[in-house]
Amino acid sequence: MGQSDQKKSTQFNILPKVINGGIAGIIGVSCVYPLDLVKTRLQNQAIGPNGERMYSSIADCFRKTIASEGFFGMYRGSTVNILLVTPEKAIKLTANDYFRFHLATNEGGLSLPRAALAGGLAGLFQIVVTTPMELLKIQMQDSGRVAADARAAGKEVEKITTLSLTKQLVRERGIFGLYKGVGATGVRDVTFSVIYFPLMAIINNQGPRKADGSGEAVFYWSLLAGLTAGTTSAFSVTPLDVIKTRLQASGDKKYDGIVDCVRKTLNNEGVRAFFKGGLCRIMVVGPLFGIAQMFYFLGVGETILGIERKKSV
Repeated sequence: MGQSDQKKSTQFNILPKVINGGIAGIIGVSCVYPLDLVKTRLQNQAIGPNGERMYSSIADCFRKTIASEGFFGMYRGSTVNILLVTPEKAIKLTANDYFRFHLATNEGGLSLPRAALAGGLAGLFQIVVTTPMELLKIQMQDSGRVAADARAAGKEVEKITTLSLTKQLVRERGIFGLYKGVGATGVRDVTFSVIYFPLMAIINNQGPRKADGSGEAVFYWSLLAGLTAGTTSAFSVTPLDVIKTRLQASGDKKYDGIVDCVRKTLNNEGVRAFFKGGLCRIMVVGPLFGIAQMFYFLGVGETILGIERKKSV
């Protein structure tokens, strides 16, 4: 994914990239999912009239979630995320490589604006899978908090599963019910990808290379590049992620789109609300993309298919 001084090849092999992206996504999400659940709950928690909150910090959210829902409560909604992250990460990482390949010059060079365009297009393509994946994940994550509140009040709560939630959304709103918040998701993911992929490539190009002739950086440098670029990009788009989370969550608040969500959040909670869960988001996305990028570059797909690895732009 870095710039090369050599003339680029005339062929782009998609299948091994898809395999690499899928494996990278599954491993990355499995490692950081509990932090992602905490992020969602911190971003979506309401503030009472006297400033009271359910969770006072990341550690407090971890403690209360485990106390009320058990350790596996930290993985609530993870099934849909792990199932759909395979095509989601496969699309995102492969699309970026694909567009970088076709936007590069015959000599393999790629300007920063073109690298940003490739990243933005990758972010745009992924929302087909990302939107329903995150909608279901967020509502499943938030359902645990709602159930805990209800039980504390002595009420019976029907257990919600990913399948039952999916059926409910489709029954109530049709297939497009799974695309609630698609606009906010698109704005967030395109902006993130425009920042992330060029920055990751720049950092990745500065490190030591593998000795296998692939031209790729050694694994720990790919991890560092993904971690650094992911952390920077995640912080940059945290306000967009807060808006998306609130539009997709199953709370009591109702928003009539992105602008209405921004206005109500600003009026009711101030600017700081747009950075709720920001530290937690950085702690999720940075390691997620560091781990995913490292495994993506390991070339498992090429090894499985017996394809020689070549330098990519």
